[in-house]
Amino acid sequence: MSITIMKNRLFQKNPLSEDQTEELEWDGRLPSEKKYMNGKEEEQALFGEVGDDKVQEEGEELLQESEETESPLELDASKEYAIIVENVVKQFGEERVLKNVSHGFEKGKVHGIIGNNGSGKTVMFKCICGFMQPTEGRILVRGKEIGKDVDFPEHIGIIIETPGFLAFKTGFRNLQILASLNNRIGREEIIRTIERVGLDPAMKKTVSKYSLGMRQRLGIAQAIMEDPDLLILDEPFNGLDKHGVADIRNIIMELKEQGKTILLASHNAEDIRILCDTVCEMDAGILREVSGHETKEE
Repeated sequence: MSITIMKNRLFQKNPLSEDQTEELEWDGRLPSEKKYMNGKEEEQALFGEVGDDKVQEEGEELLQESEETESPLELDASKEYAIIVENVVKQFGEERVLKNVSHGFEKGKVHGIIGNNGSGKTVMFKCICGFMQPTEGRILVRGKEIGKDVDFPEHIGIIIETPGFLAFKTGFRNLQILASLNNRIGREEIIRTIERVGLDPAMKKTVSKYSLGMRQRLGIAQAIMEDPDLLILDEPFNGLDKHGVADIRNIIMELKEQGKTILLASHNAEDIRILCDTVCEMDAGILREVSGHETKEE
């Protein structure tokens, strides 16, 4: 039985029940009424009697399910997409955190993702980065499917949730250790990046003694130090004072001018307005685009 037929049946009323004083004999009913009543009898035999409250409740559940069904991903053939998310579902036990998320993120743009805590933004970011595998659907980064063609995207900078560092080593030493994993950059690039985010590369203070804002700046440094062409920034302004926010905004604008693709989640409407070319809202695991280029400050 299709969802449309089920919804029609659930919300359809028996035209005879509204006026119990007018009773018609079965032989006097129109053929269409007889067919309807036969259908009701079959339905009652299968499901039993249901009251108006039950009908309303089941109807709402069906409407919600219809919103979560797969829909074709419509992409503009004239555009180049850095990331394509297609009918992605992520489920933890009985809880469905991502509900058939489909979207294409164009290359070279800053894409804002807004939504309340727990709406699914961070889970989507982790799936894009390969930290989690979708329960259903697929994610393509630069045309390669995550978890199939590659385990993790290449040339990507990430800051998700609270940056983790070795607490009893300096900021410079932390970045040096991270850089040694890929061997793409050396000492000079690390020093320039630390200075770029407003920290002192010669500082002997260990990360355990950093303020929240200093940790956040160091987190941005590790994300950008290898000059990736794709950045996933989940609340990058957390813990920053107004000067820190201004510094990081400027860095993001510079990265955009260099043609980087950036996915940016922020609770600050001003960050989204100033920095983003497109804006999507994540609400209870459902992603919808809410605005395009008009979001940017003219």
